[in-house]
Amino acid sequence: MEKTIVAAVQAAPVFLDRDATVDKACALIAEAAGNGAGLVAFPEAFVPGYPDWVWRTPAWHDGEFAQRLYAGAIEIGSPAAGRLADAAAGSGVYVAIGVNELDGGTLYNTLLYFAPDGTLVARHRKLMPTGGERTIWGMGDGSTLGVVTTPFGVVGSLICWENYMPLARAAMYAQGVTIYLAPTWDNSEVWVPTLRHIAKEGRVYVLGVAPVLHGGHVPQELRGDLYAGTGDWMSRGHSAIAGPDGQLIAGPVTDTEEILYAEADPRAVLAARREFDPVGHYARPDVFHLSVDTTPRRPVSFLAVDDSPPAPSR
Repeated sequence: MEKTIVAAVQAAPVFLDRDATVDKACALIAEAAGNGAGLVAFPEAFVPGYPDWVWRTPAWHDGEFAQRLYAGAIEIGSPAAGRLADAAAGSGVYVAIGVNELDGGTLYNTLLYFAPDGTLVARHRKLMPTGGERTIWGMGDGSTLGVVTTPFGVVGSLICWENYMPLARAAMYAQGVTIYLAPTWDNSEVWVPTLRHIAKEGRVYVLGVAPVLHGGHVPQELRGDLYAGTGDWMSRGHSAIAGPDGQLIAGPVTDTEEILYAEADPRAVLAARREFDPVGHYARPDVFHLSVDTTPRRPVSFLAVDDSPPAPSR
């Protein structure tokens, strides 16, 4: 496998404006690719932004915010999704970008993976929205817990506090992940040690990437009493990249828009796993076993009925 440069894009979306945020994402993809990146990762729910108001308003009292979020969501196969695909293809890079995905009448917190030819090769829906997020997002299922195989290793992701679910991490490790993405809204100092722990535990490269967002990014007509100006931080960032030994190799950076870069070498992962492989020689399958259901869990199934006449008996 090849080495590559990975890029973690710490940036501010154009809050609740899908088209402007997609414009910005496309420019950032081109910038990262121009600096040699082979994989470009964006924060959780970057398009058109994270619903921070769920932590500031009573449930179901967020009408205008929610309406704008639904209007700015991305549907698979839509022109907005096509523009992201074209940006990946135009730059020849893998792109992982967090979006609010609209499917029917439900929003999902989704990470979309685009290949260098622009193909949508995978998507991961957050399994368990946290707290107030449950008033916005539906739950994903095991069918989107897959990974993406690239020339520089296997890429997989868990979103935000999914990374505190030990069994979910084990499912990622078992699929051979070498580059582990952790797009998030958690921008606390405690988050950075979490990234380092995952890197050391899984012997993986970890890209923790969060946005920077403050009250000044919220459109004036929406601020009301909820948001003040540039000093009212929603997310300060704390994006960072850790190597398979758990050491930081880029970041953390706060309070600014910045693209973090680091070299990811699959050989370093292999060397680290000789010492500790959590789903290999350091596992105890005779004692512990995890079963992962990857069946799509749809609420309605349509079964064809064979109403043809029976074959004549002989």
